[in-house]
Amino acid sequence: MNTLYYGDNLDVMRRYTDDESGDLIYLDPRAFEDTWTWDQEDEGVFADLVTAGGKTADVMQAFRTFLGPCDMLAYLVMMAPRLQEMRRVLKSTGSIHCDPAASHDLKLMMDAVFGPSNFRTELIWKRSTAHSDAKQGRKQHGRIHDVLLF
Repeated sequence: MNTLYYGDNLDVMRRYTDDESGDLIYLDPRAFEDTWTWDQEDEGVFADLVTAGGKTADVMQAFRTFLGPCDMLAYLVMMAPRLQEMRRVLKSTGSIHCDPAASHDLKLMMDAVFGPSNFRTELIWKRSTAHSDAKQGRKQHGRIHDVLLF
């Protein structure tokens, strides 16, 4: 039976999603530069991630050194605990679908969370027409592909 849950996807995954139950997780970081902004809450989550240690802490510190506190770092700080939960939820044959706006950064974070040996390939899903992203605040050309990280 299909069920629709509302709320924070991190909470939904933790409360309602079984281990190794997902074949595909769709991420949509569209307009992340308009949605996420670095603030004190991000500072706290970042500190928690770093304090926890491990590869995720290492990659988050590298992102902060390279990017500094910015919208993309805020997005990655939000995504880190979600990717950790996605690791539990995805089947070993699962994949993550995202658009190219952050796929390169997500790939590095996924290497930290899932381990680089679990990366199999990057698939490009080419569209026949570009999105009308202007309605979502995009100021550049329309995107014509999405990315599947398998």
